[in-house]
Amino acid sequence: MSRIGKKPIKIPDGVTVKVDGGAVSVVGPKGTLNFNFRPEIKISVADNVINVDRVSETNKAKSLHGLCRTLVENMIMGVTTGWNKGLEMVGVGYRGALEGTTLVLNVGFSHPVKFEAPEGITFTVLDNTKINVSGIDKQLVGETSAKIRRIRPPEPYKGKGIRYIGEVIRRKAGKAAAKAVGGPAK
Repeated sequence: MSRIGKKPIKIPDGVTVKVDGGAVSVVGPKGTLNFNFRPEIKISVADNVINVDRVSETNKAKSLHGLCRTLVENMIMGVTTGWNKGLEMVGVGYRGALEGTTLVLNVGFSHPVKFEAPEGITFTVLDNTKINVSGIDKQLVGETSAKIRRIRPPEPYKGKGIRYIGEVIRRKAGKAAAKAVGGPAK
């Protein structure tokens, strides 16, 4: 039995959960989220508690058990508190700005890069170098943050680029350091 899957999920005040066939709908103060689950999983709601169970003992059902429970719990946390992901830009002249819902990034290209916010995502720019991506859907917040990071990923020599806040970039030694250690001299 999955240790994560068998834990019940408590429904907080102000949140309603409806299970209809193979779909779960979670409504809270910040919005509504829907999730279609597989027929190998059974989700039931009773006394402000959600239980996620397996219908069969196949490997597919075992692998989906903990996943479905975690996804439902993330939906509940999203409609109550929301999800945030922070990004920071490192580099001379790297900065970001908001034009309505569009994020405009100057990250070393000859032109500014414009990134339109998907539905359900809001951007905030702090100090011109820090970007906060927030929304109620954890998967959408993470995917949007990854797409922004992909515009200019951090490079390993000077560490310039867009990175997650708290992300550690492994740095490489340049040519001068390799020559000083005794590398091949030409």
